[in-house]
Amino acid sequence: QACSVPVSFSWAVMAVGKNKRLTKGGKKGGKKKAGDPFLRKEWYDIKAPSMFTVRNCGKTLVSRTQGAKIATEELKGRVLEVNLADLNSDEDQASKKIRLCIEEVQGRSCLTDFHGMQLTRDKICSLIKKWQTLIEAQVDVKTTDGYVVRMFCMAFTARQREQVKANCYAQTAQIRKIRRKMTEIMTQEASKCQLRELVKKLIPEVIGKEIEKQCKGIFPLKDCMIRKVKIMKKPKFDITKLMELHGDGGDDVGVEMMRPEADDAMNTLTADVTAAADDD
Repeated sequence: QACSVPVSFSWAVMAVGKNKRLTKGGKKGGKKKAGDPFLRKEWYDIKAPSMFTVRNCGKTLVSRTQGAKIATEELKGRVLEVNLADLNSDEDQASKKIRLCIEEVQGRSCLTDFHGMQLTRDKICSLIKKWQTLIEAQVDVKTTDGYVVRMFCMAFTARQREQVKANCYAQTAQIRKIRRKMTEIMTQEASKCQLRELVKKLIPEVIGKEIEKQCKGIFPLKDCMIRKVKIMKKPKFDITKLMELHGDGGDDVGVEMMRPEADDAMNTLTADVTAAADDD
């Protein structure tokens, strides 16, 4: 005969208030309140060096100073790419891109220095064609103000006048001679001037024209140009040189006088000296 034994079940009931996560609902450190990140940022003006026509060439964003992260320090060393057509207000120069590096921040203005130059991809693609030889050379040059610049040059062989043959390929010996001449001219032109003067030479393609002229005896060339310039090393930062480069004594240059100065006008010191000489 089976006997039934009563079984007792004990249910554990958790007291409310012991586990705080249950009452608050959701995981600890859940979704944060999403705010607009642009509210924590500031706009700064970009000032191009005086070698370019347009000085205010754009704006840049940076997070506001917070703790050890200072906004001006975050901006320094930032590299910007601007089209030369925008910097010089000339559409004919749209095939070149200029790289500028922020060196110093004054108020809400970022003072920049030249950091590099490059031809646009579409310009290079438009030059490369069949039935001609592409000749390229590169060289590292140190300017007089201590910048080490790497320059890349490219040129194409040209057809002679009244040429019947479809192609105009150069021989390997001729290519070597032209490449040697390219490096020689680039070194000669860049090592005798400061960086700002070199930039002024790069914009109108002075070096490219000189290479074409001197290589005419080896093989006629066309579309000879500096396709890329990179700054490899910079000298120690000098604020006075940067201010010289920007050359601004403020935007207010004064107003030209409406009437000319009188011929007999002179300062008081000159008047006293002249009077003393007359008495003697």
